Amino acid sequence: MRRQKLVLVIVVLLALLAVTIGVAAQEGEPLKIGLLTDQSGPLTIYGIEQENGFLLGLLYAAGIDPTEYDSLEAALADVVIAGRPVEVIVRDNGSNPDTAASQARELIEQEGVEILVGAPSSGVMTGVQQVALDSDVLVFAAPAASPAITGANFNPNTFRVCRNSLMDFLAFAPYASTELGSNFVIFAIDNDFGRTGAAGAKAVFSGAGIEFPFEDIYVPLETTDFTPYLQQVLNSGADVVLPIWAGDTSVTLFQQMAELGVGEQMAIVTAFNSNDIVATLDPSSIGFQAWIVYHYTFPETEINDWLVEKHQAVYNDWPDLFTECSFATAQAIAGALEATSGNTLPEAMIPALEGMVFEGPKGTYYIRPSDHQTIMPMYVAQLDNLDDPDQRFYTLLSEIPPQQVVPPVMLPEAYADRVAMDEEFMANLMAGS
Repeated sequence: MRRQKLVLVIVVLLALLAVTIGVAAQEGEPLKIGLLTDQSGPLTIYGIEQENGFLLGLLYAAGIDPTEYDSLEAALADVVIAGRPVEVIVRDNGSNPDTAASQARELIEQEGVEILVGAPSSGVMTGVQQVALDSDVLVFAAPAASPAITGANFNPNTFRVCRNSLMDFLAFAPYASTELGSNFVIFAIDNDFGRTGAAGAKAVFSGAGIEFPFEDIYVPLETTDFTPYLQQVLNSGADVVLPIWAGDTSVTLFQQMAELGVGEQMAIVTAFNSNDIVATLDPSSIGFQAWIVYHYTFPETEINDWLVEKHQAVYNDWPDLFTECSFATAQAIAGALEATSGNTLPEAMIPALEGMVFEGPKGTYYIRPSDHQTIMPMYVAQLDNLDDPDQRFYTLLSEIPPQQVVPPVMLPEAYADRVAMDEEFMANLMAGS
């Protein structure tokens, strides 16, 4: 009996020693993060915002001031989170889903990437979500906005610290129902972002008494001549047109809307876009009111002050539409890594992320446990000018608190039982704690 007890003690000690050695080895081991972005396709402007924001977010989380270094690269070389030096490997997918899926596999299998982040395109994310699940790594969707990412396509390895498009509509619905006409027509990109966005807009705005009696108009993303599609809008008889559009072609779309006099016949309601896109709008747009994800002049937080100051110093430009949520994504990853002592395995990180509450550029961010969708403040603004040298284009009409922009949970049947995870979380969210 003594011998058996002695053997058991030795086995336990060896197991504890193995765990200790494993943790010690992990602490100094470099952590590679794969950043999937668009540097050459139709969403390049968002890809730049994504990359800038994510890199600055890592620096902030690591307590590094990039202005104290000779270059951004030198500052990034000193990033250490949870005892692990961090390396970000960037891949340009041009918003091509097949390219992105292939790059994701290559990053994991050949480069040793342990976490994926990206991308601007919602269509890209579908394939990447499956690659991450198959490879047993986490993927953080940023800034892709389709509700399907944390809805119909949800899997436990997917998180999103950015908003989804349903939150846009929830933020603006009270204004839309009181200030605009009641008959809307939807003009949307013919892809996952456009179609899920259209469905979400109908669901949210219909609850505010708005009707959609006209057939939706879907347009290919690569379109450069919008005339035949805009003629359908003009012929619809609608009071309001709701464009659900994104990317560089937004400039051409709104220029052609102005040329055809769409705004003279009906109201145009759409999200305010990136600063460089907004600056190209027709002057007739001045006075428009709409929702916006982020503008650097809105949040009154110390973290946003840091982001604005360092972004201007490093990039000689102001933070833009998706800089904020990419920054916050880096914060959430860093927070989870600190909680797991640098362990990136899903079984360690998922519990650390589910229900996480943290302070970011816009204020308080809440990661919902059931579907991993983050809820944060949103904004409604009025466009005041198009030529301010510091891109101060807006008057802030309202900061919409997280409690008022909670999107419905739309999990696939296989994960329907996860909704029960949200009871305590929702109680705390509504209490603002």
